[in-house]
Amino acid sequence: MSRPALPDDTDDTELSDRIRTLDLESKVRLLTGMSLWRLPAEPRLGLSSVTMSDGPQGVRGTGDDPAETGLLAPAPSALAATWDTELAERLGNLFATEARRKGVDVVLGPVVNLQRTPVAGRHFEYFSEDPLLTGTLAAALVRGLQNRGVSACLKHFVANDSETDRTRYRSRLDERTLREVYLAPFEQVIAEAEPWSVMAAYSGVDDGTESAPMTENARLSREVLKGEWGFSGPVVSDWAATGSTVASAVGGLDLAMPGPEPLWGEPLVEAVRAGEVDERLIDDKVLRLLRLARHTGRLGEPGQNPEAHAAPAGPTEEEFRLLREVAARGMVLLRNQGELLPLAPGDSSAAPLAPAAEGLRDEADLVRPASEGVRSVALIGPNAVAPYLQGGGSAFVPAVRTVSFEDGLRAALPTDVHLSVHRGGDSRLRPPYLTEALLTDSDTGTVGVYADHLDADGHRVGGRIRPSGDWSGYSDFGPETHRVVLRTVLTLTEPGTHRLEIGCVGRYRVTVDGDDVLSGDDDRGVELILDSTHNNPTLRSIDLEVGPQPRRIALDVDLTVVEPGGYDRFVTAQLRHAPPGSTPYEEIAEAAAAARAADVAVVVVGTNEEVESEGWDRTGLDLPGHQNDLVRKVLAANPRTIVVVNAGAPVLLPWADEAPALLWAWLPGQEAGHALADVLLGRIEPSGRLPWTLPARAEDVPVPDAVPRDGVVDYGEGVHIGHRAWDRGGLVPAFPFGHGLGWTRWTYESVAVSQSSVSTDLPSPAGGDGLSLTVEVTNTGPRAGGEVVQVYLEPPRDGIDRPVRLLAGFATVRAAAGARTTADLRVPARAFQVWDADTGGWRTPHGRYRLHVGRSSRDLRLTAEVTVDDSGFHAAR
Repeated sequence: MSRPALPDDTDDTELSDRIRTLDLESKVRLLTGMSLWRLPAEPRLGLSSVTMSDGPQGVRGTGDDPAETGLLAPAPSALAATWDTELAERLGNLFATEARRKGVDVVLGPVVNLQRTPVAGRHFEYFSEDPLLTGTLAAALVRGLQNRGVSACLKHFVANDSETDRTRYRSRLDERTLREVYLAPFEQVIAEAEPWSVMAAYSGVDDGTESAPMTENARLSREVLKGEWGFSGPVVSDWAATGSTVASAVGGLDLAMPGPEPLWGEPLVEAVRAGEVDERLIDDKVLRLLRLARHTGRLGEPGQNPEAHAAPAGPTEEEFRLLREVAARGMVLLRNQGELLPLAPGDSSAAPLAPAAEGLRDEADLVRPASEGVRSVALIGPNAVAPYLQGGGSAFVPAVRTVSFEDGLRAALPTDVHLSVHRGGDSRLRPPYLTEALLTDSDTGTVGVYADHLDADGHRVGGRIRPSGDWSGYSDFGPETHRVVLRTVLTLTEPGTHRLEIGCVGRYRVTVDGDDVLSGDDDRGVELILDSTHNNPTLRSIDLEVGPQPRRIALDVDLTVVEPGGYDRFVTAQLRHAPPGSTPYEEIAEAAAAARAADVAVVVVGTNEEVESEGWDRTGLDLPGHQNDLVRKVLAANPRTIVVVNAGAPVLLPWADEAPALLWAWLPGQEAGHALADVLLGRIEPSGRLPWTLPARAEDVPVPDAVPRDGVVDYGEGVHIGHRAWDRGGLVPAFPFGHGLGWTRWTYESVAVSQSSVSTDLPSPAGGDGLSLTVEVTNTGPRAGGEVVQVYLEPPRDGIDRPVRLLAGFATVRAAAGARTTADLRVPARAFQVWDADTGGWRTPHGRYRLHVGRSSRDLRLTAEVTVDDSGFHAAR
């Protein structure tokens, strides 16, 4: 492959002049972090330190204050389920406000990788299985962020759709698949929203032209991203992803994070002096950094420290209401037989409902629902007791508050409605952490687990106490600490068999009553961070028998501090405990009895932190634990049962067609309980539509896993991703892409395509030249509601391997009961095009295309035809 052209530095003349005042060492110093989250300052350039933070589900911050909390939004898949760009932009505004509050300039998100397989560990963190839906919602979120002076960092560039061996594998896919599917959302966001930074993935791409890690992929980063698309910001490495000096520097990487990165710094200076890296490339990297700093208010006149935007006070009730709105509107009503939902508890005139979230409804929404006279509700399920609000990994945010499903319903139901709560069995494989009620420091008598901080010679240099057995990622110690020794006495009083489970990472030794029970000698350092092992250590189980008298057990855990270069030093220990108690079957029987006695049963099932997380992929699609048994027993006990699924990624629901009402609630963030109450009680319509396909059977899933084989993930399905693959295979899902019901019914009246004779060449990815559609729909139901009008393009059967149908446009509309409204949609010219590998460009095959308009990929109500020829697009007459 020919060497990529050197960047043109004729733009930004004033910034380039500044850069030339620096010596080589000073320039290179700016290209790697000075710490985990911050870049270096350079007063000679007027450059203040730029601060970054993880951000897909909120802005976590830098961790400088261990007690700092933040706003926890619904997961990105929940936002995508709204199909609402205006709402996405408002959420981006909120993320920007939160970022400024925490002194953050760059939010590491959104993630625009695609949901290629439903078992992907970060499935919840991605928007959709569809490139257009992903790109459209992500572009809106980026606009919301950057309109308020905070940079997005679009990630992970590119084809990074698996967590298994995520730092090593190559994605093998042909150029056409890469262009039409996996590059498409990146190209669309860059064209529509101009993100100020992009993150290169850990993984690599083998497209038949070049095979390289994305931190070294010159063709994709320099030729396509920066050259063809005109991206002008820096390409940032994923954390600890930089694996070379020269290859990454010439491959298009601009910022190596975190820092200081040992492979850059002095080695990069030496490479420039040796002629292996052109200094003009270094100047271009610094220029891209200065553009980012200028956008975010971190670049002033030389010798001055520019001031960032003022940090707003907060959080505010208005911000809580927005999170509540996103969570509620993103919920997808999959079934509603007999219009069981929404509920109307009792006589609303005598016991008014709690106030709905301000601004989320109008008077037309307040008609009395069909289900009335509810005096008792049984809230059932492991996720009813312990909701799963956010996925694990870099998306995690310590929430400023969390509203459980129980708390939300208790606040919303009238006081005379009885609410009972029943777990119905634990769905987690791991027992809960030891609690302070069982733990005592033997020396001081203080409740909890005490930690001695020891230096390399074994001298005590500090200590801390925590009330529970959770010491995951503990780093509250000084640089002189070499070991952390935990000690406590566990007092067990309940007769029976208790199970103690202990897990650690790194180098450690665990004793129970003086006997060695567990040890490890893992010195991988940063690899413990990258594969998330530190969050999910292997557990050793110990059964302890307790008789009539209490039993006291001494626990000692000796941990060597993990040194993951560039990251905070830490230790991890998990001390978990399962007391004697009811079996899952006994809990299920108790829950079914409660459902039988209640007017309405609400069963909340789903995943948890053991299942969905960055760092590992799922091994299957089944609900964990005995949740399927629980649902079936409750359905048999009470025909008025509402099943709520609290999960970010698809799970199999073998009883789905037996549930009168089925609601997908996603990972809903901090306002979970209020949002669910708003939906169940009819205050907000669940206007969400599935952004992915829900399988009925595991064997039907087109891409069952993304496990590398010999280091390669093979994208053999080509352009047929998600709903396209289901259509191609003639497979029947449980619920199709785009499906969702809401509180009303819609009739599709007509579709009109505007006549166009514009050129079909070189369109922008999702706008520009193309077609305009006008679709008239009528709300024929009893309530005001919202509809997502979807357009699917069916290409001609001309011998080219193309999807049966592909999503080509969508719009959200709203109408009062009985009212007609118009949806205006744009179908971009790019939807008609294919990538021609022979010419290395886009072309538009001629022929007759069908445009199908409807409510989902399988519920298509109207059809229009368009002919494409050399003169452009022509509506069929």
